[in-house]
Amino acid sequence: MEINKTTGNGRLTLAITGRIDTKTAPELEKCLNESLDGISKLCFDLEKTEYISSAGLRVLLMAQKTMNKQGDMKVRNVSDDIMEIFEVTGFSDILSIV
Repeated sequence: MEINKTTGNGRLTLAITGRIDTKTAPELEKCLNESLDGISKLCFDLEKTEYISSAGLRVLLMAQKTMNKQGDMKVRNVSDDIMEIFEVTGFSDILSIV
């Protein structure tokens, strides 16, 4: 997994390439924990994300809970395969997918 981080004006965009799974989710969680202070708009760009496991879903849920308190979170460029995972798990009702 590769995380491309873009910040500015209270915005944080994380473009994720590869897989978010049990091996890589801790790296994403660490990146979020180090980056969310002062952020009012968080965006996950999943255009190049191949797969997300339950460990990755947990990190997205944690981020959503944090952003519910301090701003807004969007998930964009979701592939059909990942959208199916979001729909089966109910995450399509929790996340703001654009």
